[in-house]
Order: sequence, then C-alpha cells, then structure tokens
Amino acid sequence: MGPLRGLKFFCQRREGEREMTSGFVFEDGVPEAKLPGRLQSDIDVTGDDEVNDCPIEEVRLTVPITDDPSQPTLTFRTWVLGILSCALLSFVNKFFGYRTNQLSVSSVSAQIVVLPLGKLMAATLPTRKFRVPFTKLSFSMNPGPFNLKEHVLITIFANSGAGGVYAVHIITIVKAFYKRGQHPAAAFLLAQTTQLLGYGWAGIFRKYLVDSPYMWWPSNLVQVSLFRALHEREKRPKGGLTRLQFFLIVFICSFAYYIIPGYLFPTISAFSIVCFIWKKSITAQQIGSGMNGLGIGSFGLDWSTIAGFLGSPLATPGFAIINMLIGFVLVLYILTPISYWSNAYDAKKFPIFTSHTFASTGKTYEISRILNATTFNIDLNAYNSYSKLYLSTFFAFNYGLSFATLTATISHVALFHGKSIWYMWKKTTSAVKDQIGDIHTRLMKKNYEAVPQWWFHIILVLMVALSIFACEGFGKQLQLPWWGVLMACGIALFFTLPIGIIQATTNQQPGLNVITELVIGYIYPGRPLANVSFKTYGYISMAQALTFLGDFKLGHYMKIPPKSMFVAQLVGTVVASSVYFGTAWWLLTSVDHICDVSNLPEGSPWTCPGDDVFYNASIIWGVIGPFRMFTSKGVYPEMNWFFLIGLLAPVPIWFLSKKFPNQKWIRLINMPIILGSTIGIFFSFYVYKRHKGWWARHNYILSAALDAGLAFMGVLLYFTLQSNNINGPEWWGLEGDHCPLAICPTAPGFQTLKYEEITGMLKKLNHVYVESPQKHSPYMICWRQKDMQEVLERQEREMRERMRRRAASKRA
Repeated sequence: MGPLRGLKFFCQRREGEREMTSGFVFEDGVPEAKLPGRLQSDIDVTGDDEVNDCPIEEVRLTVPITDDPSQPTLTFRTWVLGILSCALLSFVNKFFGYRTNQLSVSSVSAQIVVLPLGKLMAATLPTRKFRVPFTKLSFSMNPGPFNLKEHVLITIFANSGAGGVYAVHIITIVKAFYKRGQHPAAAFLLAQTTQLLGYGWAGIFRKYLVDSPYMWWPSNLVQVSLFRALHEREKRPKGGLTRLQFFLIVFICSFAYYIIPGYLFPTISAFSIVCFIWKKSITAQQIGSGMNGLGIGSFGLDWSTIAGFLGSPLATPGFAIINMLIGFVLVLYILTPISYWSNAYDAKKFPIFTSHTFASTGKTYEISRILNATTFNIDLNAYNSYSKLYLSTFFAFNYGLSFATLTATISHVALFHGKSIWYMWKKTTSAVKDQIGDIHTRLMKKNYEAVPQWWFHIILVLMVALSIFACEGFGKQLQLPWWGVLMACGIALFFTLPIGIIQATTNQQPGLNVITELVIGYIYPGRPLANVSFKTYGYISMAQALTFLGDFKLGHYMKIPPKSMFVAQLVGTVVASSVYFGTAWWLLTSVDHICDVSNLPEGSPWTCPGDDVFYNASIIWGVIGPFRMFTSKGVYPEMNWFFLIGLLAPVPIWFLSKKFPNQKWIRLINMPIILGSTIGIFFSFYVYKRHKGWWARHNYILSAALDAGLAFMGVLLYFTLQSNNINGPEWWGLEGDHCPLAICPTAPGFQTLKYEEITGMLKKLNHVYVESPQKHSPYMICWRQKDMQEVLERQEREMRERMRRRAASKRA
C-alpha cells in the first residue's frame, strides 16, 4: 500500500451494487489517490454483505467487520487467567533469561493454553453473583460462555509478561557487572516508571496511529487470524480444511519438528556448506558462517532462526522485506567485507562479527583499568595511558547505520507523510475527524466510549514526577539529573509519531537507543548509569508507547471496549514490572557470582548472556563516551557522515515518486528500513497475488501455528531434558555451524591448533575469541601466539613453585 496521503475521507456506494470507492481528497475536492475498492466477489472470507471500506487489502481479507457489544470483557475469568499468565510468563522469562541456555516463552503459548482453561471455568464455576463486601458492587464468576473478547484481554495481559522489562538490565549491570550497591526502592521505581511512561505518549498519538485506517500494524493480523481460527465456527470447505484444522495440523508438525533443530540436530539451524569444505581456513569460515560471519553458503532449517530476529516474515509486508533485503546486501555483503579486508580501523585485529569491545592490542577491553572506583566516573589519566576503545567492523558500522536510520526516519516521514499529519493535527478538534476512518473505526465509535484523554495525562504527569524522584533521590545512585529525565521525555515525545508510522505500516521499528546514548554521552559524559538510565527513559518509554498503541489497534480490530483494553494494559504492565523486578532482585542477591563467568563454579548456568551487550553499550557510550569514540579523539569519526547520508537518502525516492506518480513501486522504497528473506517475499508476493483466497484464510494462521509449535516444544525440551543436563547424542550435529574459526582475527600473530593440542592450556589461558570451546570439535581453534607463550611460561613457573612447596613440606 502507498503511504498515508489523505486529507478528507469519503466513501461512495451505489445503491443496490457492490461497487465501492474510497479515498482521501484535497480540500478542493480533487482526489489525491483512489484507494482499493471492495473485496473481490470471488473471495469468500467473511461471508458478510456489509461494506468493508478499509483501504488496506490485507486487513479487508483478515479482520471481521462484525461486533457483538453484549459480550462481557473484564470478567472474573479475565482477571484470574490474565494476571496468572502475566505473572507466570514474567517470572519464567526473567528467571531463565539469566541462564546460559535462555528460555523465552512467548504470549502465543498463553494464548493457546488459556482457551481450554477459560472454557473449563465457564463449565464449572458457579453462575450466581457475589457481592463485594462494604460496597454495592457485585460480580459473577461465570457470566456465560467463555468469549472471544475475554480471550483477547487475557492475551493482552500475557503480552505484558512476555515483553520484558528493559530497566532490569540496569539493575543487573549495577549489581553484577559494576559490583555496586543499589537501593531497592530506586530500582523498583526505575522498573515501573520506564514501563508506564509510554502511556502518556500513546494517549497523545493514538488518534494518528490507531484511528487512522492506514496505520494497520501488520503483526496484529497474525493474532486476529489465530483468534478467529480458535473461536469462529465454519463449515469445512469441500476438499479443504477449516482454519482451526489447518492451525492444528501446522501446530503439531511444528511442535514435532522442532525436536530436531532444538535438541537432536542443532547444526541445521545454521548449516554452513563453506565451513565443511574449508575446515582450516579462517577467511573461508568468516565468509561462510551464518552465526559469526557473512553467512554465504549458510542456510537454516529452523523456524526460530528464520523468525527470531526481525519477526515472522509471514507477518511482514512484502515491500518491507524487499527493503530489508536490499539493506542486508549493502551492509553485510558490500560495506562490511570491503572495510574488514582493507583493514579499516585495524579491523583484522578483531573478529569480523562480534559485539565485544577491544583494546588496541586486540584483547578484551578492561574497563576496570579506566573507571574510578570511588566516583564511578572515567579516570582520564588511566584512559590515556591504556588504550582507545575498538569495535569489530560490523559493530562499528552498526552504529553508523543507526545514525543514518534515525535521520532517514525523520526525513522519510516528513516528505511522505508530513502534509497529511499536519492536516490531521489541525482538524482533530473539528467534526472532520469523525469522517476520517473505516468500518472498524465507525463500529468502535458507535458501540463504545473512548478512553478519556485525562487518564493518559494523569499517568504521564505522575510517571514523570516519580522518574525525577527515582533519579534525584536515593543518593543519586542513577547519576541522571532531573533535566536529563525531561530531555529523555522530550526525545521520546518527538520520535514516537515518526517511528510509530514506520512500525504501523512496515512491521519494523527503527531503534531509538543510539540517539539517546549519543545525546547524553556528549552532554553528560563519563557516567555509565546516567547514560543507560537516559537511554531507558528516552527509548523504552517510546517503545512501550508503540507496544500500547499496537495493542490498542488489536483491540480496535477485535472490537474490544477501549476502557477495558486500557485497564488490562495498565494492570498487566504493573504486574509484569513488579514480577520482573522481584525475580531479578532475588537472583542478584542470592546467587553467588551471578553473571561473573570467571568466578562462577564450573558448569554454573548463571552467565547472563543477554546482559553482556547492555554492559558493553554502557562502556562505549557511558564510560568512554561518543566524544572519545566518534570524533577526532576516537577511532571512528567518519561514522558521523551517516547522519547526513540518512537525512538525504529519502529525498531522491520522494522526488522520483513525484516525477513518476504512476510508478507505485517507487513509493514503496523505504530508506529507514533499507538502512536498518525469501520466505516472506514468496508469501507476500507470489501467494498473495496468485492465490489470494488461500492467503486470506491461511497465511497468518500458518505464522501463528509455526510460532506456537516451536514455543511449546522449546518449553517441553527445556524442562524435561536440558534443565537436567540431559543433552542429545554426542555427534557432529550438536556443534553449532561448524565454523569455529569465524571468530578468529586475521592479523599477523595468530595460529590455529586443534582443541586436543591445547587442552592443558584452556583453564589458564584468558583468551578472547572462544568463550566456550567445543569440547568435541575436531576442528581448529585460533590463539594469539603471544598469549600461548605467556601461558606456557606461567605454567612452567607454577609447576616450579609447586615443586618448591612440596620439597619444603617434606623437609618440615
């Protein structure tokens, strides 16, 4: 679909005919663009004769245009199952998030499990009403059959539990990585305020990002399809399957299949042909590794690999996938190889693909050498005598492209959507706003009251006040002053709308974390906690706002009363934040040496892999700071050119779209997505164009079933086998992608040895590039020759010392 171009919405329907046109026009009445008409008559999706004037065809094919306002929503069943699923997912995801083998349970698991539980409660609970003591209020534990709207609201609760609490990373690095104390009240307020602050931005922009029919939030269509499959009764088509039957078949197949990549044969998650051919070549394995290299010749037969990073390709619009594919090729196959093999920024001293930080020698950057233990600020004398901070080639360009994505987002939205946004902004206080909508907006306004704007305003004011208190109080442990909180809020407010438009139309969210780190890094350098706190208030409050808005749009599609949706989101967020905080605080105060890999007992699972990248970011932006990274004082000043590149990149696309208005594909070029997949392309173009009826019934159901089967088998494998250290048979299929040398540098001074040849050195060698060597791997591992010599000399000294002590003991 083309970008939002409209001004005044109009709808014309000929009496007695099925022909309908809808579009937006300028104030002089001249149509700007003719929108898609009715659903084709040969595609039977809803069976309804009502006008479905939604301008997005994927929505017309998926979302029902009926509503039953009499269905109860916030019932006893909703509260019990919703809060339980939210709390359980929060605890499980946080508890296992600290472990080496992480487990992440998605809300789709709860979405399926609560359906039989809800029906069981409807069949067994008493129907009589209970009176709330000391009030005139009463409720029924069983108001009737378990309905679709209850199910949606329970899933909203579960979404809160599965979504994570970003601020817990701050609590973790303070206590486990920086080894500093923190007041529990300050930590609790940090977790709550960063999650709830987004409600304010959501309230401000919901009329643009929810009510507008062009803001269609593609990922929600997966949920809509699954809800319809689970609740709607339909006759089985002749020679075909109902949507529920199709879902169950795919679910069972996905569930059964995942035992292969998830337990018996993990290698097929990222199988590399190149690495099997060239087993001793570092360069070949850097090219061929799908996990630590460029991935040429690597493929994955695992749905979690396909959908794990950018989400399900079946839920992402085809034009967005094309944009991502272009960006992927430009960055990974052109920019990164040229920079690495030309040794830009001493790139060959480091792995080609890693998020770790390094000193100029190629060793891991020792942050303790430059951090003042008393003030918790950078010690400039120590820094100047030690080393500048270096990154891998890909990690460095990742930051540069983040700069470009940021400015490209602003430029793209201003050029393609600016006129429409400005018009809607001016008209929101007039009667015209009631005419801008589709069938779904009209049904919602007809049947339900909107959430009062002052509800959002109260939460916004309260959260800003509590945020300032959390940062300024408790001995200023978070290092962020009051003006930093207000500045972070300003950044979130400014970017919520443009980034929301990108996500609501492409299913991709450009990250705001880098700009927040950059701003506070320049203004308030050398303070790691101030940096990560500013990032969390600025970035996560915006991300939470978009999560709330996406859920509001789901409620919009499923015809959930807005006030019920608001209450479920608010309570779910508070419960999830509390459980995440409580679980993290309990583990951080009860597990000795948690996250400290060097001091953990051998085999301990509490390695906190997810917090390591967050810790490294706090070093780059907080301790070192962008002034010593991205100016002439640092290693990467050229990265600043990406700001200009991103700002200008959408301009030629916009110019071409004006020059050739009939070439609709030009308008689908999205530079923020390019700067920021064959399966998705196949389903979004070929199947969608050639077999639209099948696509309408099954595409999103297929995505949901694949996700659900994988999630359930993943949970089952973890609790029955992996948590008890029962692993699969020892064979080469358990060894990742078989590219151990992909993590090696290519600078002079390295050599490769077989694992068996260096077994005696492993425990004493403080190596950088192999975090957990494959004990059964027959392949080569790289080591720095200088390090090997140091280990041999240290071993010899220790052996002589043991002999001396033994001789002294005998004499005594």
